[in-house]
Amino acid sequence: MKYHLPLDWLQPVRMSRIILHWSAGGWKASDLDKQHYHIIVESDGNVVQGNHTIADNVGTADGDYAAHTKNCNTGSIGVSMACMAGAIESPFSAGKFPMTETQWNRAMEVIAHLANFYEIPVTDKTILSHAEVQKTLGIQQNGKWDVSRLPFDPKIVGAKACGDKMRATVQGLL
Repeated sequence: MKYHLPLDWLQPVRMSRIILHWSAGGWKASDLDKQHYHIIVESDGNVVQGNHTIADNVGTADGDYAAHTKNCNTGSIGVSMACMAGAIESPFSAGKFPMTETQWNRAMEVIAHLANFYEIPVTDKTILSHAEVQKTLGIQQNGKWDVSRLPFDPKIVGAKACGDKMRATVQGLL
């Protein structure tokens, strides 16, 4: 693995999965992004820590956690790419802040580091995108489609295709 998160961002707790998102915002981590995600990757590959620790999502009953995925936050680490403001699903338009390849690559490194540290196996139920949660885990997500397109690679279309690319890349980095 090339990229390593700062040690103080990681806590020795049990986590079950990592869910990848895009923020539907601009290329820099906003205050809103920091409230909802543990880790945000900006367009240039800069990595920003969110306001909640990963340990905050071990349990969510206290209301003090990173709320990144409806009814699927307990035991889940939320990683987001700051991008895709104004994106349209169909016909596809990435908007004014499309996901960058640099951003995607850094997000894969971050996810690989997290999977290694938290001993999370690389499967479609443990490392997935927000767009895969409903179909794969059976948890209703109100039409979330992040990440189901890669603006820098238009050949890859759909949640499963993007998720499979993510998992293969992460596995290759481990």
